[in-house]
Amino acid sequence: MHSPPFADTAPANRAHLLDATMLWSAEGSGAVRRLLSCKRTCLSALGWRHTLMAPGVDGPGRIDCGGIPLPAASGYRFVVDRRRAAQLIERAAPDLIESGDPYTLGWAALDAAQRLKVPSIAFCHMHLPALAARLIAGDGGPSTWRGRWAERQAGEYLVRLYAGYDLVLAPSRGLVRELAQLGVQRVRYQPLGVDCSVFSPAADDPRWRWRLSQRLQLPPDARLVIYAGRFTAEKRLDLVAEAVRRLGPHYRLLAVGSGPRPPGGAQVLVLPAEVSSRRVARLLASCDCFVHAGDQESFGLSALEAMACGTPVVASAQGGLGELVAGAGTTVESRQPDAWAQAIAAAIDDCDSQLALTALQRAQSLHWPHVLAELIDRYSSLLEAGPVDDSSGWSEVVSPDTPLPAPGWAGQLERQPRHAPARARWPERA
Repeated sequence: MHSPPFADTAPANRAHLLDATMLWSAEGSGAVRRLLSCKRTCLSALGWRHTLMAPGVDGPGRIDCGGIPLPAASGYRFVVDRRRAAQLIERAAPDLIESGDPYTLGWAALDAAQRLKVPSIAFCHMHLPALAARLIAGDGGPSTWRGRWAERQAGEYLVRLYAGYDLVLAPSRGLVRELAQLGVQRVRYQPLGVDCSVFSPAADDPRWRWRLSQRLQLPPDARLVIYAGRFTAEKRLDLVAEAVRRLGPHYRLLAVGSGPRPPGGAQVLVLPAEVSSRRVARLLASCDCFVHAGDQESFGLSALEAMACGTPVVASAQGGLGELVAGAGTTVESRQPDAWAQAIAAAIDDCDSQLALTALQRAQSLHWPHVLAELIDRYSSLLEAGPVDDSSGWSEVVSPDTPLPAPGWAGQLERQPRHAPARARWPERA
């Protein structure tokens, strides 16, 4: 796939975008980390200035916003100092702020955008109401009154947070509809991208596969099922491990990542998270099938990467995963291990060439240059229009002195002016 020309997309005045996120693991795991790293490289190549603010980052163009280590969370940190985070953003003096964090950094980004009088974008990387329901009610989730209460509170919290942003992006159409039904305004569909120059069928490495088989003493006809991502309850890795066990001793689950809930069993091999995209691509392309049973995914970047590698994908029919994989892989409605075992075996043995071609074409349509061109159009439109000035002049936004509610909970928010009137900005900047 050839990248489209970008000669006319690099802004003459080197517009400056700042990405802020808490979803950055010091251990190198997580799709958001790969996503932002690739986005940063592409934007820089196109002449944009880019600053990344996240816990634990270092180096030029990166701001470490600190944070408290989360227990058993694979190097993730929770940012608590909203005022300091806002000050760090203001010192960077960006022309546009994008926050992928629905917690403290999300509010800090709004504070900084108001004071700098620059546009702000929120990218919804997680389904917070579903996450809140699971945290409160376990697997019962919204089917219990506790789960419904937590889901409602988290939804109201998101509406208040996102009310302050000029644009809200979500990576699946289903999530866009859900956010709109909650009452979120200015929400748009924006899929994520994949680097098809790295994630491609050419990443398949028979030598690596042979060495792994020798190390594990696998039979010649062994089947390798791979999962890459975080090891958390909502990924349902226990379901995948049981499905692989039921398929028999010739099947192995290769789980690559980190987190508090790694899968276990005699047929499971756990490998640490990979920072290198090329090594992730080699792993995905060299296995027989990729599987992801998570039912709360907003998108499913690792599934897209597997599709780009030509690897058959078996995924949950729920959420963003189901939307991404439908018609290009195998989707499973059931939570029963036997249903997943049958789907995995069929995906490996049937070798549907048309399905594989569809998956590859879908991944190539989301090649990073194509996705980035759409993002740049969004950025340019916001930079030209300036911050949104609601006709009422008011919106629910937390003031800098209002205590931050705990993640997933709604708080009582003050009403205050959302933005100063839009005006011409930053033409005097270099």
